[in-house]
Amino acid sequence: MRPTVQFPNVEPGTDTIGKSPFHRDAPSGMFQIPNPGKSWIVKVETDLKPANKNLSLAKGLKVMPRRALVVENEPAMCALVHEVLEFAEIEAVTPAKSGENERHFHEEKFDVVLIGLCTPSADAIELVRKIRKSGFNRLTPIIMMSDDQRPSALTEGFAAGASFFVYKPVDRAHLTRLILVTQGTIEHERRRFRRVPLRVKIRIKSDKTELVGETIDVSLNGALVRSPETLPLGSLIEVSLYLLAGTQPVVGLGSVVRVLSSTQMGILLDRFPVSEIGRLQEFLLPRITD
Repeated sequence: MRPTVQFPNVEPGTDTIGKSPFHRDAPSGMFQIPNPGKSWIVKVETDLKPANKNLSLAKGLKVMPRRALVVENEPAMCALVHEVLEFAEIEAVTPAKSGENERHFHEEKFDVVLIGLCTPSADAIELVRKIRKSGFNRLTPIIMMSDDQRPSALTEGFAAGASFFVYKPVDRAHLTRLILVTQGTIEHERRRFRRVPLRVKIRIKSDKTELVGETIDVSLNGALVRSPETLPLGSLIEVSLYLLAGTQPVVGLGSVVRVLSSTQMGILLDRFPVSEIGRLQEFLLPRITD
């Protein structure tokens, strides 16, 4: 009978046998040591649960790639931003025309926004203000890169709502550090907007009508809804979500931010009481997988 060496139940990591490293993917296991002249036989017994246990749940989730809105007129700077974002595995979206900027941030949730601030800077400052007033990207990190060297440009940028401000020229290392610093905020925002396929009753009231429908998917910040008809874009509404039978609905205020068809619309849940957001979070978080 071969002697055995049992390693304890510890976190997965990397150990070394002789001079060759091996990767331990299981929290417990057993190595059988060969008799002289015999080959190695490695047996690993693990108490890890099957990786596909939650596969059915994961299949239903809509995990979107990370995306950045880039507004930068200087070709060299724009190329550098794209290079850094690619390194960070973030897809860059650069509108072809300045008039398309508003359409993008009104229609899509971005993970980060980078804006080049030129002289005069009024247009870029106003763009930041509009983003901060928008539904989807109200809390999205905004990095401003300023050609305007005035000290007051920094003050104006932060007053408008910029999260980070840097004067040009910006090198690759500095921009990379800025992107990495935003990662915690990006992941927090992605989690708030992570959609969970969910069909529950929803009641929507506006100043003119009341609709009863069902959700298609729900996040901590919004829902895609199917109803007999839709409300006009921008409508202010009261929302009641009936998450569990026999319990009171989660109730708060929101707005219509997208109309997909005559029977489907996207609503933003951005004015819910803290207690109601807590109830929604308690219900959704166990259903969200990274």
